[in-house]
Amino acid sequence: MTWTSFGPLRKWTDGARAVIPPERTDVTRPDVPPENELVSWRLIKRAARLVSKLPGAGRVGRAATWLLELGTSGYPDDVRIRLKIMNAIAYLIVVTTTIYTVQHAFLDFQKFYPLVILNASLIFVAMLVPAAHRINEIAGGLLIVFSEYIALFFFMMLVGRPSGVHLQYFIGAAAPFVVFGLGRIRLVLATVLSGLVLHVWAWFAFPRRNAIIDAGHDVLDPLYTQAAVTTAVMIAASVWYAFSLAAKAKAETDALLRNVLPDSIVERLKAKPDEAIADGHTEASVMFADISGFVALSRKLGPARVVDLLNEIVRRFDQLADQHGVEKIKTIGDAYMAVAGVPVPVDDHSERIAHMALAMLEIVRDIRETTELDLHVRIGIASGPVMAGVIGTKKFSYDVWGDTVNLASRLEGASERGAIMICPTCHEKLAAVFDCRPRGTIEIKGVGPQQTWFIAGPKTPEQAVIQM
Repeated sequence: MTWTSFGPLRKWTDGARAVIPPERTDVTRPDVPPENELVSWRLIKRAARLVSKLPGAGRVGRAATWLLELGTSGYPDDVRIRLKIMNAIAYLIVVTTTIYTVQHAFLDFQKFYPLVILNASLIFVAMLVPAAHRINEIAGGLLIVFSEYIALFFFMMLVGRPSGVHLQYFIGAAAPFVVFGLGRIRLVLATVLSGLVLHVWAWFAFPRRNAIIDAGHDVLDPLYTQAAVTTAVMIAASVWYAFSLAAKAKAETDALLRNVLPDSIVERLKAKPDEAIADGHTEASVMFADISGFVALSRKLGPARVVDLLNEIVRRFDQLADQHGVEKIKTIGDAYMAVAGVPVPVDDHSERIAHMALAMLEIVRDIRETTELDLHVRIGIASGPVMAGVIGTKKFSYDVWGDTVNLASRLEGASERGAIMICPTCHEKLAAVFDCRPRGTIEIKGVGPQQTWFIAGPKTPEQAVIQM
């Protein structure tokens, strides 16, 4: 019977997906396999790689891909995956039902010719599934459901309930969620309910004494075993598929959150999603950086080149933040904001952010020499107490605020091109390991007169000895 194809179906389909993934735009992901990847999934992928190395495997793979994609063009990627699964189901129905048809024909054609005719009809219907996708995305699924439900009923009528064929109606309690998706819950529930009603009806309506074909135990026992195994495997495969989708969605959501928020904040949000996150930190270092001359350049370069250039700069700044254990807060146009010592307190927050700032100057210098564009960066760093938390309920962000943040912003505005200006508190923490050159006292808006310094670079061993 055709539903028996569902056991190998999942393995075959998932294997195909492992080799030919749908087109998509990825968020940042780790290069290692996810922790929730099942052993069976890894074995399937390993088998697929081994098969791909066999002679002629390339041509077979291309043919299989073409068959899977029949009727799926023009649909979104998630719908195409579901349609490919339905195509695989249809092809396996054709193959397995053809085998059953030949078996019944040679076993005793005169006795089993109704089964031969019924199977031949199913083969014809299954071959129409890819064409049905051109009607709409659920036409192929409906064709499979209707044809299988009707065929199972007639099989029960022909050989009776000892065959166990009616057990396969229970597949209708799981498979519709895969075939139709949760977006059509009414159709899914109608399919589930219909399968249940047909199962109960077939059980009471077709005891062995009412069967049209008087099949012996040598036929009925294998049919029952086959039906039981198929039902169990298909339900398990549907549940596995549902859980794999949920795990994939969770992993993608988690990766997206970790691209927006610090890891420790993500864990707190997951543990207590309704609890506001707001923390006070007695010590942290805040950095503002602004690419001077970028606005004037953007008028000459045009949107595409401006975006490419800014993306390259920010990408390399982000790498520095990861390298030095600094938390990027946000970018605003050509301005970049980062903080060290938040959300996880560290003793060397000033040193971390100073090392990052010096490396940022090197990156901008390198890009300037490569592109021959007049690019420079001004940087301001302040150390002191800050407050931090998650702001907003939609498109939320992790932000920091307080007098230290305002001071860092003012220092950046008062700094010079290619220079890093720091506050007195920051100077106290860095003077032992960095060459800090006095800038003098300047008026900081909202703060008043402030003594400031420029960071020239890390101290040489000789400078460190002199200071000692």
